[in-house]
Amino acid sequence: MDYIQQAFKGKNDTWMFFLTVFLVSGLFVFNIIFFVFFGADIDVAEEQRKLMELVPSKKLWLTVNLLPFVILLALLFVLVKFLHQRSLLSLTTARKKVDWRRALFSFSLIVLITLISFAVSYYLEPDSIKLQFDPVKFFILLIISLLLFPLQIGLEEYLFRGYLMQYIGVYAKNKWVPLILTSVLFGVMHGANPEVAKLGVITMVFYIGTGLLLGIMTLMDDGLELALGFHFGNNLLAAILVTSSWSALQTDALFIYTSEEATNTILEIILPVLVVYPIILLIMAKKYGWKNWKDRLFGSILHPEKETLNSIGNDSHEDHTNI
Repeated sequence: MDYIQQAFKGKNDTWMFFLTVFLVSGLFVFNIIFFVFFGADIDVAEEQRKLMELVPSKKLWLTVNLLPFVILLALLFVLVKFLHQRSLLSLTTARKKVDWRRALFSFSLIVLITLISFAVSYYLEPDSIKLQFDPVKFFILLIISLLLFPLQIGLEEYLFRGYLMQYIGVYAKNKWVPLILTSVLFGVMHGANPEVAKLGVITMVFYIGTGLLLGIMTLMDDGLELALGFHFGNNLLAAILVTSSWSALQTDALFIYTSEEATNTILEIILPVLVVYPIILLIMAKKYGWKNWKDRLFGSILHPEKETLNSIGNDSHEDHTNI
Protein backbone atom coordinates (compact mmCIF):
# COMPACT_ATOMS: atom_id res chain seq x y z
CA MET A 1 0.00 0.00 0.00
CA ASP A 2 1.34 3.41 -0.96
CA TYR A 3 0.86 6.60 1.04
CA ILE A 4 -2.54 7.64 -0.30
CA GLN A 5 -3.89 4.10 0.07
CA GLN A 6 -3.32 4.36 3.83
CA ALA A 7 -6.71 6.13 3.94
CA PHE A 8 -8.40 2.78 3.20
CA LYS A 9 -7.30 1.53 6.62
CA GLY A 10 -10.04 3.57 8.30
CA LYS A 11 -13.64 4.60 7.74
CA ASN A 12 -14.09 6.81 4.67
CA ASP A 13 -17.72 7.92 4.83
CA THR A 14 -18.19 11.16 2.91
CA TRP A 15 -19.82 12.95 5.85
CA MET A 16 -16.78 12.15 7.99
CA PHE A 17 -14.50 13.81 5.44
CA PHE A 18 -16.56 16.99 5.17
CA LEU A 19 -17.07 17.23 8.94
CA THR A 20 -13.34 16.89 9.58
CA VAL A 21 -12.42 19.43 6.91
CA PHE A 22 -15.02 21.89 8.21
CA LEU A 23 -13.93 21.60 11.85
CA VAL A 24 -10.19 21.70 11.21
CA SER A 25 -9.93 24.14 8.31
CA GLY A 26 -13.00 26.29 8.97
CA LEU A 27 -10.82 29.11 10.32
CA PHE A 28 -8.69 29.11 7.15
CA VAL A 29 -11.76 29.02 4.92
CA PHE A 30 -13.30 31.96 6.76
CA ASN A 31 -10.08 33.97 6.34
CA ILE A 32 -9.95 33.17 2.62
CA ILE A 33 -13.61 34.13 2.05
CA PHE A 34 -13.17 37.33 4.04
CA PHE A 35 -10.02 38.21 2.10
CA VAL A 36 -11.67 37.51 -1.29
CA PHE A 37 -14.69 39.71 -0.59
CA PHE A 38 -13.13 42.44 1.55
CA GLY A 39 -9.38 42.14 0.91
CA ALA A 40 -9.30 44.82 -1.79
CA ASP A 41 -10.40 47.43 0.74
CA ILE A 42 -7.98 46.34 3.46
CA ASP A 43 -4.33 47.23 3.91
CA VAL A 44 -3.14 43.93 5.39
CA ALA A 45 0.17 45.30 6.66
CA GLU A 46 -1.55 48.29 8.28
CA GLU A 47 -4.14 46.08 9.96
CA GLN A 48 -1.36 43.85 11.26
CA ARG A 49 0.44 46.90 12.64
CA LYS A 50 -2.70 47.98 14.49
CA LEU A 51 -3.14 44.53 15.96
CA MET A 52 0.47 44.47 17.10
CA GLU A 53 -0.14 47.73 18.95
CA LEU A 54 -2.73 45.85 20.99
CA VAL A 55 -0.19 43.08 21.60
CA PRO A 56 3.06 45.06 21.83
CA SER A 57 5.27 42.08 22.67
CA LYS A 58 6.53 40.33 19.55
CA LYS A 59 6.97 37.15 21.55
CA LEU A 60 3.35 37.23 22.68
CA TRP A 61 2.22 38.14 19.16
CA LEU A 62 4.02 35.11 17.74
CA THR A 63 2.58 32.84 20.42
CA VAL A 64 -0.95 34.12 19.86
CA ASN A 65 -0.58 33.49 16.11
CA LEU A 66 0.71 29.94 16.56
CA LEU A 67 -1.55 28.64 19.33
CA PRO A 68 -4.63 28.09 17.09
CA PHE A 69 -2.53 25.70 15.00
CA VAL A 70 -1.77 23.67 18.12
CA ILE A 71 -5.46 23.32 18.96
CA LEU A 72 -6.46 22.46 15.38
CA LEU A 73 -3.69 19.86 15.03
CA ALA A 74 -4.90 18.15 18.20
CA LEU A 75 -8.47 18.25 16.85
CA LEU A 76 -7.36 16.71 13.53
CA PHE A 77 -5.57 13.89 15.35
CA VAL A 78 -8.63 13.20 17.51
CA LEU A 79 -10.96 13.08 14.49
CA VAL A 80 -8.64 10.78 12.53
CA LYS A 81 -8.13 8.48 15.51
CA PHE A 82 -11.69 8.23 16.80
CA LEU A 83 -13.97 9.28 13.93
CA HIS A 84 -12.09 7.65 11.06
CA GLN A 85 -10.68 4.97 13.37
CA ARG A 86 -7.22 5.21 11.85
CA SER A 87 -3.74 5.24 13.34
CA LEU A 88 -1.73 8.44 13.21
CA LEU A 89 1.08 6.39 11.70
CA SER A 90 -1.09 5.77 8.61
CA LEU A 91 -1.61 9.52 8.32
CA THR A 92 2.15 10.08 8.52
CA THR A 93 3.79 7.41 6.40
CA ALA A 94 3.38 4.15 4.50
CA ARG A 95 6.41 2.78 6.33
CA LYS A 96 6.17 0.54 9.39
CA LYS A 97 7.38 3.40 11.56
CA VAL A 98 8.10 7.11 11.16
CA ASP A 99 11.59 7.72 9.76
CA TRP A 100 12.71 10.82 11.63
CA ARG A 101 16.11 10.66 9.93
CA ARG A 102 14.36 11.71 6.74
CA ALA A 103 12.85 14.72 8.51
CA LEU A 104 16.28 15.64 9.90
CA PHE A 105 17.85 15.41 6.45
CA SER A 106 15.29 17.68 4.76
CA PHE A 107 15.46 20.08 7.72
CA SER A 108 19.26 20.29 7.41
CA LEU A 109 19.07 20.70 3.65
CA ILE A 110 16.71 23.69 3.66
CA VAL A 111 18.57 25.30 6.57
CA LEU A 112 21.85 25.05 4.64
CA ILE A 113 20.29 26.43 1.46
CA THR A 114 18.59 29.29 3.34
CA LEU A 115 21.79 30.29 5.13
CA ILE A 116 23.74 30.30 1.86
CA SER A 117 21.01 32.34 0.16
CA PHE A 118 20.95 34.83 3.03
CA ALA A 119 24.75 35.16 3.02
CA VAL A 120 24.68 35.95 -0.71
CA SER A 121 21.93 38.56 -0.21
CA TYR A 122 23.85 40.13 2.66
CA TYR A 123 27.03 40.26 0.57
CA LEU A 124 25.26 41.85 -2.41
CA GLU A 125 23.16 44.35 -0.41
CA PRO A 126 24.67 44.80 3.07
CA ASP A 127 22.95 48.16 3.57
CA SER A 128 19.49 46.60 3.27
CA ILE A 129 20.01 44.22 6.21
CA LYS A 130 20.72 45.25 9.80
CA LEU A 131 21.85 43.15 12.75
CA GLN A 132 19.43 43.49 15.70
CA PHE A 133 20.67 40.68 17.95
CA ASP A 134 19.43 40.88 21.53
CA PRO A 135 20.54 37.76 23.47
CA VAL A 136 17.57 37.63 25.86
CA LYS A 137 14.90 38.37 23.27
CA PHE A 138 16.47 35.99 20.77
CA PHE A 139 16.72 33.14 23.28
CA ILE A 140 13.04 33.50 24.17
CA LEU A 141 12.15 33.61 20.47
CA LEU A 142 14.18 30.46 19.86
CA ILE A 143 12.42 28.58 22.67
CA ILE A 144 8.96 29.62 21.45
CA SER A 145 9.86 28.71 17.87
CA LEU A 146 11.22 25.28 18.78
CA LEU A 147 8.12 24.52 20.84
CA LEU A 148 5.36 25.87 18.61
CA PHE A 149 6.57 25.81 15.01
CA PRO A 150 6.65 21.98 14.85
CA LEU A 151 2.96 22.05 15.75
CA GLN A 152 2.16 24.89 13.33
CA ILE A 153 3.82 23.19 10.37
CA GLY A 154 2.46 19.89 11.66
CA LEU A 155 -1.10 21.10 11.14
CA GLU A 156 -0.38 22.38 7.63
CA GLU A 157 1.40 19.19 6.58
CA TYR A 158 -1.00 16.75 8.22
CA LEU A 159 -3.97 18.67 6.84
CA PHE A 160 -2.80 19.38 3.27
CA ARG A 161 -0.20 16.72 2.40
CA GLY A 162 -1.75 14.25 4.83
CA TYR A 163 -5.51 14.20 5.31
CA LEU A 164 -6.57 16.10 2.18
CA MET A 165 -3.98 14.44 -0.05
CA GLN A 166 -5.11 10.98 1.02
CA TYR A 167 -8.87 11.47 0.95
CA ILE A 168 -8.99 13.53 -2.25
CA GLY A 169 -6.87 10.80 -3.79
CA VAL A 170 -9.34 8.14 -2.64
CA TYR A 171 -12.28 10.05 -4.13
CA ALA A 172 -10.47 11.11 -7.34
CA LYS A 173 -8.90 7.64 -7.75
CA ASN A 174 -5.64 9.17 -8.93
CA LYS A 175 -2.61 11.03 -7.57
CA TRP A 176 -2.32 14.13 -9.74
CA VAL A 177 -5.66 15.65 -8.67
CA PRO A 178 -4.82 15.68 -4.93
CA LEU A 179 -1.31 16.93 -5.74
CA ILE A 180 -2.61 19.91 -7.71
CA LEU A 181 -5.59 20.68 -5.47
CA THR A 182 -3.69 20.58 -2.18
CA SER A 183 -0.91 22.74 -3.64
CA VAL A 184 -3.36 25.38 -4.86
CA LEU A 185 -5.27 25.31 -1.57
CA PHE A 186 -1.99 25.63 0.32
CA GLY A 187 -1.15 28.72 -1.74
CA VAL A 188 -4.61 30.25 -1.35
CA MET A 189 -4.42 29.73 2.41
CA HIS A 190 -1.39 32.05 2.45
CA GLY A 191 -3.09 34.61 0.20
CA ALA A 192 -3.94 36.92 3.08
CA ASN A 193 -0.31 37.18 4.24
CA PRO A 194 1.15 40.72 4.24
CA GLU A 195 3.84 39.60 1.77
CA VAL A 196 1.19 39.08 -0.90
CA ALA A 197 -0.13 42.60 -0.42
CA LYS A 198 3.39 44.05 -0.63
CA LEU A 199 5.00 41.87 -3.27
CA GLY A 200 1.93 41.29 -5.40
CA VAL A 201 0.05 38.28 -6.74
CA ILE A 202 3.31 36.85 -8.10
CA THR A 203 4.01 35.73 -4.53
CA MET A 204 1.35 33.07 -5.02
CA VAL A 205 3.76 31.41 -7.48
CA PHE A 206 6.08 30.86 -4.52
CA TYR A 207 3.39 29.54 -2.17
CA ILE A 208 1.76 27.22 -4.71
CA GLY A 209 5.19 26.14 -5.94
CA THR A 210 6.18 25.30 -2.37
CA GLY A 211 2.97 23.30 -2.02
CA LEU A 212 3.87 21.36 -5.16
CA LEU A 213 7.38 20.71 -3.85
CA LEU A 214 6.07 19.35 -0.54
CA GLY A 215 3.39 17.32 -2.31
CA ILE A 216 5.91 15.74 -4.68
CA MET A 217 8.15 14.89 -1.73
CA THR A 218 5.23 13.18 -0.02
CA LEU A 219 4.09 11.13 -3.02
CA MET A 220 7.57 10.13 -4.18
CA ASP A 221 8.72 9.18 -0.69
CA ASP A 222 5.43 7.61 0.52
CA GLY A 223 5.34 9.73 3.68
CA LEU A 224 5.30 13.14 5.29
CA GLU A 225 8.73 12.96 6.91
CA LEU A 226 10.61 14.96 4.27
CA ALA A 227 7.85 17.56 4.00
CA LEU A 228 7.68 17.96 7.79
CA GLY A 229 11.42 18.51 8.12
CA PHE A 230 11.61 20.89 5.16
CA HIS A 231 8.62 22.97 6.29
CA PHE A 232 9.90 23.22 9.86
CA GLY A 233 13.36 24.31 8.75
CA ASN A 234 11.92 26.94 6.41
CA ASN A 235 9.54 28.45 8.97
CA LEU A 236 12.05 28.29 11.82
CA LEU A 237 14.63 30.32 9.91
CA ALA A 238 11.92 32.69 8.67
CA ALA A 239 11.28 33.48 12.33
CA ILE A 240 14.77 33.57 13.84
CA LEU A 241 17.06 34.63 10.98
CA VAL A 242 15.60 37.77 9.40
CA THR A 243 12.38 39.74 9.73
CA SER A 244 10.89 42.89 8.25
CA SER A 245 8.17 45.42 8.88
CA TRP A 246 6.05 43.92 6.09
CA SER A 247 6.42 40.19 6.72
CA ALA A 248 3.82 37.86 8.23
CA LEU A 249 6.20 36.97 11.07
CA GLN A 250 7.12 39.94 13.24
CA THR A 251 9.87 38.63 15.52
CA ASP A 252 13.05 39.53 17.38
CA ALA A 253 15.11 37.80 14.69
CA LEU A 254 18.88 38.11 14.31
CA PHE A 255 18.53 40.50 11.37
CA ILE A 256 15.93 42.89 9.98
CA TYR A 257 15.45 44.34 6.52
CA THR A 258 15.93 48.08 6.81
CA SER A 259 13.69 48.88 3.86
CA GLU A 260 10.10 49.72 4.75
CA GLU A 261 8.95 48.52 1.35
CA ALA A 262 9.12 45.02 -0.05
CA THR A 263 10.91 44.49 -3.32
CA ASN A 264 9.51 42.19 -5.96
CA THR A 265 12.60 40.37 -7.20
CA ILE A 266 12.98 37.30 -9.38
CA LEU A 267 15.79 36.16 -7.07
CA GLU A 268 13.48 35.95 -4.05
CA ILE A 269 10.31 34.59 -5.66
CA ILE A 270 10.83 32.90 -9.01
CA LEU A 271 14.36 31.52 -8.58
CA PRO A 272 13.54 29.20 -5.64
CA VAL A 273 10.57 27.65 -7.44
CA LEU A 274 12.15 27.21 -10.87
CA VAL A 275 15.76 26.47 -9.89
CA VAL A 276 16.26 25.65 -6.21
CA TYR A 277 13.22 23.39 -5.76
CA PRO A 278 14.07 21.09 -8.70
CA ILE A 279 17.63 20.79 -7.35
CA ILE A 280 16.23 19.83 -3.93
CA LEU A 281 14.06 17.13 -5.53
CA LEU A 282 17.03 15.79 -7.50
CA ILE A 283 19.13 15.60 -4.32
CA MET A 284 16.37 13.71 -2.50
CA ALA A 285 15.73 11.45 -5.49
CA LYS A 286 19.41 10.52 -5.55
CA LYS A 287 19.60 9.93 -1.81
CA TYR A 288 16.42 7.87 -1.51
CA GLY A 289 16.45 6.15 -4.88
CA TRP A 290 13.18 7.53 -6.20
CA LYS A 291 12.03 5.82 -9.38
CA ASN A 292 8.87 5.48 -11.48
CA TRP A 293 7.97 9.18 -11.21
CA LYS A 294 5.08 8.87 -13.65
CA ASP A 295 3.19 6.29 -11.59
CA ARG A 296 3.96 7.89 -8.24
CA LEU A 297 2.75 11.32 -9.33
CA PHE A 298 0.08 10.49 -11.92
CA GLY A 299 -0.88 6.88 -11.26
CA SER A 300 -4.29 5.50 -10.29
CA ILE A 301 -5.47 4.85 -6.75
CA LEU A 302 -7.11 1.45 -6.29
CA HIS A 303 -8.58 -0.13 -3.19
CA PRO A 304 -5.88 -2.50 -1.82
CA GLU A 305 -8.22 -5.49 -2.28
CA LYS A 306 -8.80 -4.67 -5.96
CA GLU A 307 -5.09 -4.04 -6.41
CA THR A 308 -4.34 -7.47 -4.96
CA LEU A 309 -6.91 -9.15 -7.22
CA ASN A 310 -5.47 -7.38 -10.27
CA SER A 311 -1.99 -8.48 -9.27
CA ILE A 312 -3.12 -12.10 -8.84
CA GLY A 313 -4.89 -11.96 -12.19
CA ASN A 314 -1.80 -10.62 -13.92
CA ASP A 315 0.39 -13.26 -12.30
CA SER A 316 -2.01 -16.03 -13.37
CA HIS A 317 -2.02 -14.70 -16.91
CA GLU A 318 1.77 -14.65 -16.99
CA ASP A 319 1.98 -18.21 -15.65
CA HIS A 320 -0.49 -19.41 -18.28
CA THR A 321 1.47 -17.69 -21.03
CA ASN A 322 4.72 -19.27 -19.86
CA ILE A 323 3.14 -22.74 -20.04
